[in-house]
Amino acid sequence: MPAPLRVAAMYRYPVKGLSPQPTRHADLAAGGYFPGDRLFAVENGPSGFDDSAPAHLPKTRFLTLMQCAALAEIASRYSDLERTLTLHRDGAEVQGDLSRPEGRAAVEDFLTAHLPAEAQRGPLRLLAARDGFRFTDSRRGFVSIVNLASVAAIEDWVGGPVDPLRFRANLYVEGWPAWAELDLVGRTLAFARGVRLRVTARTQRCAAANVDPRSGRRDFYIPRTLMTHLEHADCGIYCEVLTGGRIDEGEPFAIEPKSGSPT
Repeated sequence: MPAPLRVAAMYRYPVKGLSPQPTRHADLAAGGYFPGDRLFAVENGPSGFDDSAPAHLPKTRFLTLMQCAALAEIASRYSDLERTLTLHRDGAEVQGDLSRPEGRAAVEDFLTAHLPAEAQRGPLRLLAARDGFRFTDSRRGFVSIVNLASVAAIEDWVGGPVDPLRFRANLYVEGWPAWAELDLVGRTLAFARGVRLRVTARTQRCAAANVDPRSGRRDFYIPRTLMTHLEHADCGIYCEVLTGGRIDEGEPFAIEPKSGSPT
């Protein structure tokens, strides 16, 4: 019998490029993003982002692990209730109230001091997403999923442990064979408590996956490894929320039959 499908872990990334925050449950809204995810981004020099009319921009306009591995060395924690962001690195710490200009400036000054090479392109400015917009890599990257069996397959190829957090997904799932998720574009995932997600696209990996999220070292070449073994650089899937509700860590889910297929 195939292993049951279940949510092994869930994460959100309040600030694009900075460290993940685990969560035991998530309340999703139909058509919405994963809650608390990619609420902020750090502009890496003038990006062209217009706060009054937010639009998707290439991730190269912002600080990400793809071009700045040192971001992994900065621990971050965001409080939704207080709207405070705490950053910590090498014994130095700052906490900024992101609802106030001076709080945002304190965070920007900390990042500039610890990432001086990045600031050479222009001021490091913290940007906030309005309702209905998030700083996701994909225009339709509402919820991202990574199959832990696929991560295990990559470990076999590179000959060492691969932290799944390299892939910065919202849901890490188990029960699928390696790479089974890549054939699910267009299918719907039904979760035990009623949430339904439609798979919209594969996730193409960039150099950010080369960075160990705990040490900040570029120790494996994940996209190149994927290309060598699979002839593409895809690992994970993006989904949109069809039916809202709560998802819990450990919750089982199933793939809905194709339209017209027998149940």
